Amino acid sequence: MNKDKLKPMLFSNLKHYSAKQFSTDVISGIIVAIIALPLSIALALASGVGPEEGLYTAIVAGFIISFLGGSRVQIAGPTAAFATIVAGIIAKNGMDGMMMATIVAGVILVLMGLLRLGGLIKFIPYTITTGFTAGIAVTIAIGQLKDFLGLSYPAGTVTIETTDKIKAIFLNISTFNPYALLVGGICLIILIVWPKVTEKVPGSLIAVIAGILIVKFANLPVNTIGDLYTINSKLPTFHMPHFSMASLSAALPDGFTIAILAAIESLLSCVVADSMINSHHRSNMELIAQGLGNMGSALFGGIPATGAIARTAANIKNGGRTPVAGMVHSLVLVLVLIVLMPYAALIPMPTIAAILFMVAYNMCQHRTFIHLCKTAPKSDIIVLVTTFALTVIFDLVIAIEIGMLFAVLLFMKRMSEESGVVGWKYYDPDEDPDGPSLKPIPPQVRVYEIYGPMFFGSSGQIDTMNFRDETQVIIIRMRGVPALDATAMHSLEQFHDRCKERDIRLVFSHVNEQPMHTMQKDGFVDKIGEDNFRPHIDDAISWAEKLIK
Repeated sequence: MNKDKLKPMLFSNLKHYSAKQFSTDVISGIIVAIIALPLSIALALASGVGPEEGLYTAIVAGFIISFLGGSRVQIAGPTAAFATIVAGIIAKNGMDGMMMATIVAGVILVLMGLLRLGGLIKFIPYTITTGFTAGIAVTIAIGQLKDFLGLSYPAGTVTIETTDKIKAIFLNISTFNPYALLVGGICLIILIVWPKVTEKVPGSLIAVIAGILIVKFANLPVNTIGDLYTINSKLPTFHMPHFSMASLSAALPDGFTIAILAAIESLLSCVVADSMINSHHRSNMELIAQGLGNMGSALFGGIPATGAIARTAANIKNGGRTPVAGMVHSLVLVLVLIVLMPYAALIPMPTIAAILFMVAYNMCQHRTFIHLCKTAPKSDIIVLVTTFALTVIFDLVIAIEIGMLFAVLLFMKRMSEESGVVGWKYYDPDEDPDGPSLKPIPPQVRVYEIYGPMFFGSSGQIDTMNFRDETQVIIIRMRGVPALDATAMHSLEQFHDRCKERDIRLVFSHVNEQPMHTMQKDGFVDKIGEDNFRPHIDDAISWAEKLIK
């Protein structure tokens, strides 16, 4: 199977589909829908939209991504990674601005898939994905402290950035509601303990039911979803946002951020799923499906979506093995939207906060973060901590940009430290009869060995090569040079010019394929002469002796 071909996985799976697998997929899809229900609502509220927008996303994007996706078991919908980004976009540009950014992201994702860029995601360092994931988790947790503690903010309080949220919490801590903390605390305990009792029924559903019953029957003064939002149980309807060049240019930066994050998270989810079912996903087809799913979500009132690792894992554990399970999950949520959505108004806000606390805890990868801080090289730790801190203090865009910049610069520094030029030492057998047995080389010949990739970060090493008054030939041994870039090539040309001024010939030994290709394309081989490129060092020394004679 070609895992990179642009064909939805559903069409391949249907060739050998059975009634037994269909029944298993249906059961798995129903269970995943039950898990997705409270999460979709909670993540929608964390994103600054109404609870129904979360279900619209899981229904529309979830169905399209399962139908057209490149994974057998991927479950898509709203995820925690987008919560702070979407909330920030809506606060700045409104709902139309968020829709425009999501559509732009969808177009970018489709283009990435068509251009077969799915494999490029592997070039984003693990330290960056770990750093911004942990940063998003902390941001989500801080954002839920208001509802968990039952705080009230004055009208006009700005809480877009994480620093704004922390400031607002401290300024309004006097409005603390102990009943909200009680309800949130009980729900949090249920979420922690319930999985140890059984995994057949999701703890988030039990927490929602418990929260509703406590507030309803104890008549506690705690805000519910219905107190803050208008509940809508209508099916999603098509809506085209206002389009103009100004709105498009304003949406481009946010659209690019959503696209990159959606690509990273969805393909990471696919990789995790592959390891669980011993399969291979089609990364480029998955990107196209993610793009179309996000465009569909935006046009039908939803928010950005991507592959959800936890829901995908739940699908696998319950027997889902084809995209039919993901499609069933979306269809079940349609029924939930129509029949049960009015009851969502009864869900207490501290219960939503408790669910999102658990989401944040599960996504923060604190053990991985601590392990990397203890064991990774210093350069990787710098990238990890910088990305984490920038995600919390500023936003994901700045975090990824600066994190990638740091990663590239520190990688180049590390590579330059692995490159160098070493000159062969000369021993006089009369003065040092006990010296090691080395190759006999005339005094008119000097040998330098270059090792490691020669690029702009290490090309200065070439300038360290020198010669004596009696030097007539310099042998440059390049068996340890896998790559040569234009800057290093220019340094070699400058070194050749210096040698030419002193009538010193250059001989190259064991030049690998890529450096040789670069030299030929540059015209350097013709300038030096093909005879002066020898296959190994013994041949180069013999040739140098002939040149001297």
